[in-house]
Amino acid sequence: MTATQAPDTASPTAMTNRQILQAMSGLMAGMFVAILAGTVVSNALPTIIADLGASQSSYTWVVTAELLAMTATVPLWGKLSDLFDKKLLLQLSLGMFVVGSLLAGFSHGVGLLIFSRVIQGIGAGGLTALAQVVMAAIIPPRRLGKYSGIFGAVFAVGTVAGPLIGGVLVDTSWLGWRWCFFIGVPFAVLAIILLQATLKLPQSRREAKIDWLGAFLIVAGVCALLIWVSLAGNEFDWASWQTAALVAGGLILLAAAVFVEARTAEPVIPLDIFENRTVTLTTVASLLVGVAMFGGTVFLSQYFQVALGKTPTVAGLMSLPMIGGLLVSSTVAGQLISRTGKWKAYLVAGAVIMTAGLGLLSTIDSETHFGLLSIYMAVLGVGVGMLMQNLVLAAQNDVPAAELGAATSVLSFFRSMGGTIGTSVLGAILANRVASEITKGLGAAGAAPEGASAGGHGAVPDMSTLPEPMRQIIEHAYGVATADLFLIATPCALLALITVVFIKEKPLKTTSGMERLAEEAGDAAGAGATLPGQSAGSDPLKKDGDPASPVG
Repeated sequence: MTATQAPDTASPTAMTNRQILQAMSGLMAGMFVAILAGTVVSNALPTIIADLGASQSSYTWVVTAELLAMTATVPLWGKLSDLFDKKLLLQLSLGMFVVGSLLAGFSHGVGLLIFSRVIQGIGAGGLTALAQVVMAAIIPPRRLGKYSGIFGAVFAVGTVAGPLIGGVLVDTSWLGWRWCFFIGVPFAVLAIILLQATLKLPQSRREAKIDWLGAFLIVAGVCALLIWVSLAGNEFDWASWQTAALVAGGLILLAAAVFVEARTAEPVIPLDIFENRTVTLTTVASLLVGVAMFGGTVFLSQYFQVALGKTPTVAGLMSLPMIGGLLVSSTVAGQLISRTGKWKAYLVAGAVIMTAGLGLLSTIDSETHFGLLSIYMAVLGVGVGMLMQNLVLAAQNDVPAAELGAATSVLSFFRSMGGTIGTSVLGAILANRVASEITKGLGAAGAAPEGASAGGHGAVPDMSTLPEPMRQIIEHAYGVATADLFLIATPCALLALITVVFIKEKPLKTTSGMERLAEEAGDAAGAGATLPGQSAGSDPLKKDGDPASPVG
């Protein structure tokens, strides 16, 4: 909408529940696409790599490329949302996802597949950052809880149902693995159309130089460290010259980024945002939640297939208790927060329950009954559902509207980075523990220890081709190793609990990000401040759509 249209002045303050739900429809469709992109291929990767005749290192890069691109670009998308039209940026990120998905689906070589995953990851990074920024712009924190519950539910469905969808597609002969990429395209196109029709935001573009040097240094530094944790223990040893080069290079690049960001007028990540105690604590908690949740749960599908001997489709269905727990807790907690205005109790309770769920899952093995396993997964889902989205709510409630975009993208960035680090490090630990357990089992059976290579170095063994004695050894090895991962993830959840306890509860604001931005702009104008990028003679835009600050 243009600044000359009358509705533009009313839209920031007059959004009804129906209007918010209409706008949320496009956001949720986009978020579902972003989450689906990272999870739907998990059960399909062995088939994809075999069909393309690729190596085990390619297997790693198909996963890592998307994670790297998504994680590293989140802060840049957040900054762009401060400077340009948020709806257009959302649609651009969805368009990039469509292009990446089509390229991946039509790939006939692993090189093009990895390149397409990078494009998908960049688009997913935009969706991850911008969806919550726009939510904060149109919904007051006091009402945001129930909508955050819906957001958390979509996140849960995409995260845990992705492997199920991928398994069904791979097991269906007339579809195949290529539909793991094609299936997200109609959702993305639908999201673009819904956003165009339902999302009404005041124009927020302003003239400012983008800190491309800072953006490059942040992306390069983060990528160097994520490549290290993704490949160490698989492509090269943890103690090696490659480790030294990547870690030193990453730290030097990030130190340079801090130097640049502290001295530029338009930093990608404003460093002074960490002076806010709530932002700092929720950022640390988000990082730890990412490590604990993603690092632990990403290997459940492999546990179902190898340790329990299930098909990809059944493995996906076995994740439903976790989906159910997350759906119920995120929705109910969100409604209660909106009703009462109290949120810290749900953060603390969520962290306690998540820690308990991970602790319970650390007791599983290849003989664990599915009924008991379902209870453990549901407990973990309930904890994550109460905690994850409400960390964002706490941060958004405690920053000025001008910093909503930065605060939201920082939390998303650190949560994604925690998930990537957790997945990579715990994956290396899993491979080593599996190899150790297989060697031990073969030794006890009097067999040659060379058989340890059947499942100890990242490749999921084809259980149907193994003789019964070897199959039992590998099932036991994966059961023990998966339990160890949850045991390692439990202290991370405990640290998240300790962090959450120190967050100070503050009353939830009753005005949306756009309304708060208008108030801040009015205060600045009243003090005689010049607001950058204002349209001369456009009072409505000065008040409700001031482009001088991020709408959040």
